[in-house]
Amino acid sequence: MLINRLPCSLVGKTQTIKIKPGSRAYQAYGQEEVTEQFRCNYGLNPQFHDKVDRGQLKITGIDLEGGARIVELSDHPFYLATLFLPQISSTRENPHPLIVEYVKAAIVFQASRKQEVKI
Repeated sequence: MLINRLPCSLVGKTQTIKIKPGSRAYQAYGQEEVTEQFRCNYGLNPQFHDKVDRGQLKITGIDLEGGARIVELSDHPFYLATLFLPQISSTRENPHPLIVEYVKAAIVFQASRKQEVKI
């Protein structure tokens, strides 16, 4: 199975994630290592990491044991998926970097749609 139950539940746990330089996640965080909070029991089966990474979907964040924690489509305006929940640590005063990047991408997309309509 592509997605399987994690050997150890991540519900309520915090993990360090290594971010791939050049990725959208790296662009958002501006650093190669972050700590995030999880609420999940399932993830990408490690047997499929190489197959997934050879396609358009790239693994851009891994935990310290090599488990996939962030994936992205680099040729998409904003396709970034995580096993952690950015909204848990995001506040109005200090929004999570991935949420900020998502909103920026939405603004750019909206502006591009308005330009298409004018033509």
